[in-house]
Amino acid sequence: MSRAWLLCGAGWLLVAASGCVATPVPPRGTGDLGIVIERAAGRVQVVDTTHRTRLASVDGLGDLSHASAVYSRDGRYAYVFGRDGGLSKVDLLAGRIDRRIVQAGNSIGGAISQDGRLVVAQNYEPGGIKAFDADTLELLADIPSTYGTEGKRSKVVGLADLPGNRFVYALFDAGEIWVVDLTDPRMPAITRFKDIGRQPYDGLVTPDGRHYLAGLFGEDGVALVDLWRPELGARRILAGYGRGEEKLPVFKMPHLRGWAVAGRNAYLPAVGRNEVLVVDTATWQEVQRIPVRGQPVFVMARPDGRQVWVNFAFPDNGWVQVIDTLSGSIATTLAPGKAVLHMEFTPRGENIWISSRDDHRVTIYDTASFALLGQLPADSPSGIFFSARAARIGF
Repeated sequence: MSRAWLLCGAGWLLVAASGCVATPVPPRGTGDLGIVIERAAGRVQVVDTTHRTRLASVDGLGDLSHASAVYSRDGRYAYVFGRDGGLSKVDLLAGRIDRRIVQAGNSIGGAISQDGRLVVAQNYEPGGIKAFDADTLELLADIPSTYGTEGKRSKVVGLADLPGNRFVYALFDAGEIWVVDLTDPRMPAITRFKDIGRQPYDGLVTPDGRHYLAGLFGEDGVALVDLWRPELGARRILAGYGRGEEKLPVFKMPHLRGWAVAGRNAYLPAVGRNEVLVVDTATWQEVQRIPVRGQPVFVMARPDGRQVWVNFAFPDNGWVQVIDTLSGSIATTLAPGKAVLHMEFTPRGENIWISSRDDHRVTIYDTASFALLGQLPADSPSGIFFSARAARIGF
């Protein structure tokens, strides 16, 4: 019997034996697949971005109230990190969980190594990172985020992969950045950058893998490490960018990621301000501030760098604004729905998918015309993660 997709039990199964009625379909690739997190249900939707459809639903992923995902090299498997410390390996083609473990008490994300062998989780509780075999989810390394003379553990934030099977992340409580070489995960080599600033809340790696930026919540500024020249240490950029101005209450922590770099400039959310900061990545000097509708959460560059899309914290979280990077001005303002939590571009950027948690839908726009292309129902959707991330540094 030839291989076939079978609707058998709870999901689509690829099998090579009889037992259920088979409906043969052509084999397919994974380059236009992705997942949508349904945070309230502990479930993900497997979606097809070419036809803008749902292919399957996968249940049993635990607490997804702050979930993220990375992909295997071939794009077949999504590794989903849940708030409850769960790490779930989801088979997009089979539409089911391949493996699942609970590896910590509180986890907020992860990364995958350059060679695809290691999946690494960053943890709030107990604090630190853990590295797992990407195939089996066997624990290979447990690196606690211990700091100070009393041996306290810090929350880990801003984890990103680097070339050379290295990982970089920030310690929120300690005010440090660590770079870990996991070429041999049984013998990790750690480089520590201390006194980088107060309360780093997230981090991004530039698309070339050279620079790591950690946003600082406890002060106005950003910590920067040149990963090609680590002997220079960490330095502060944008120090005091809000000096002399009254800060607004912060309703939601902003996010940083590699997608915030467009061409020569990085576009960063200003903490406690209705502004996007524009930074020249050649000099790391501020070159512009762009007023926006609210406090930015995600500031995301379209793959070609021609646009930057921004969503906002409450009470402005029903809006999305688009920055024209050529003029440095707002090109349009959209209202996708209530409580916009996340956005994701299709691999070449012709469309963008936007989740609206309180309207229980994902809205899809054409990024050239801003035309509404369609909507998919989803139960309290949050993160949207497409398989094209498998080929990008820092995703």
